[in-house]
Amino acid sequence: MIDETVRAIRSGEPVILPTDTVYGLCSDPLAEAPVRCLYRLKGRRDVQPTALVAANADAVVNAIPELDGQPLLTGPYTLILANPARRLPWLTGNRSETIGVRIPELAGDAAAVLQRVGVVAATSANRPGGRDPRTIDEIPEELLAGCGAVVDAGELPGTPSTVLDLTGREPVVVREGAVPRAAALERVRELAR
Repeated sequence: MIDETVRAIRSGEPVILPTDTVYGLCSDPLAEAPVRCLYRLKGRRDVQPTALVAANADAVVNAIPELDGQPLLTGPYTLILANPARRLPWLTGNRSETIGVRIPELAGDAAAVLQRVGVVAATSANRPGGRDPRTIDEIPEELLAGCGAVVDAGELPGTPSTVLDLTGREPVVVREGAVPRAAALERVRELAR
């Protein structure tokens, strides 16, 4: 399953991967065509951003060198960071000066896949406005049918990541998710010390 999933990502096909929160619809983020395919499959408008999900901080910096030295939290956080070179514009929606970055804490096949490919574009494996999938059975059939591979890790927590905007003078919680607002802000402040 690992080899099949890696091959699908590298050939530009979307895949389903479990994260530490919900199931994600993922693709190669480094080329525009696979990301556009992901958007069409999900039914997502291209003005909406999609996160760059990475195996580790080194993988983030390999994709976006300007993020070297930025606070990169691991776990159920998505960080909105400055994107001064406006890299990967097909991920940034209508805000090319920023980019969402996530480094989930993964195990098993999903961790092995991400280690091999380094980074993926990822959004929740649902239709816009749909329920965040905790299990493969909760993913819409048309999304499953449109993917080159599906990695099943059983039941996941089911609450999406907490989104923090770190582009201003103070961090702002854009979406409270798996980590409560106060705890997320405290974690960012600890990292900045």
